[in-house]
Amino acid sequence: MATCDQRLQNIMNEAIKIVDFTVLQGHRNKEDQDKAVAEKKSQIRWPRGNHNSLPSRAIDIAPWVPDVKIDWNDLIAFGRLMGVVQAVAHAQGVRVRFGLDWDGDFRSVNRDPDENFLDAPHVELLDP
Repeated sequence: MATCDQRLQNIMNEAIKIVDFTVLQGHRNKEDQDKAVAEKKSQIRWPRGNHNSLPSRAIDIAPWVPDVKIDWNDLIAFGRLMGVVQAVAHAQGVRVRFGLDWDGDFRSVNRDPDENFLDAPHVELLDP
């Protein structure tokens, strides 16, 4: 998390008081970004991704349950986590968007024809 923009750090530090989660990644170097693209975890090539700036304008987080592996298919758990993050960001006056709802219309990527890339852990800054 230390590699992330201070606004993301502030949001995450407040959100963790409400719901438990793990930070997966902030900044991605070229090698990490190339790997993410190759594994189809990102569609953005280096250096254009929000993870590629330093400090990073994006962070990947996942719901955390002790002694349980991350369930990547539990979109309800990811959605609940992102709802908390969104509320905290709003309270702090920071605009963010999520890999579950790229266009911000509150429709799931699985049901919204405008959404075609699922990135459940992804949170990024919209403000400059």
